[in-house]
Amino acid sequence: MNFMDTKEHILNSLRKNVRETYDMPELSFKKRTFEDPVKAFIETTITTAGAKLMEIKPDDDINQKIREVYPDARIIASNIPGVEANLNPDTLAEAQELEKTDVGVIKGEVACAENGCVWIPQTMKEKAICFISECLVILVSRKNIVSNMHEAYERIQFNDYGFGTFISGPSKTADIEQSLVYGAQAARGVTIFLTD
Repeated sequence: MNFMDTKEHILNSLRKNVRETYDMPELSFKKRTFEDPVKAFIETTITTAGAKLMEIKPDDDINQKIREVYPDARIIASNIPGVEANLNPDTLAEAQELEKTDVGVIKGEVACAENGCVWIPQTMKEKAICFISECLVILVSRKNIVSNMHEAYERIQFNDYGFGTFISGPSKTADIEQSLVYGAQAARGVTIFLTD
């Protein structure tokens, strides 16, 4: 039995044992919108999400900007054309080769003003770059900022990889001895590069 057969077998077993079903919730309520979603995204990103934000102009050197934010970075990983990287997640044999990545540079597709999160579709062979890098630089266009998650989900499209994730700042947890720890599950620092 292969993985998909096993998965379907488990799901079918669960479906047979469901005693109560519920209708999907009504979603026609008024959603939160912003007069200026870009301004709201910037504020939410810096205050609530805990990320840094840098506005990038068309004539800015992206590599120089990465070095300004992360001057001590030795290993930079990215598959974005024009980004000077030591590692390319598309050409690695396995994800473990990204283990010592100081900065991963990735591209966001849609950004949400209400919570400061950015949709990152898997556009690289090794998606571990999104989680194993010490710090992340996320490139996102101001044209792709929406007010709320409902609008964000309407824009999401899956590619051949069929995976994506929302990232809204550095990974943090406060459940270990009641102290705030950064980088527990993913990047300990995130900088959003807001492009035109």
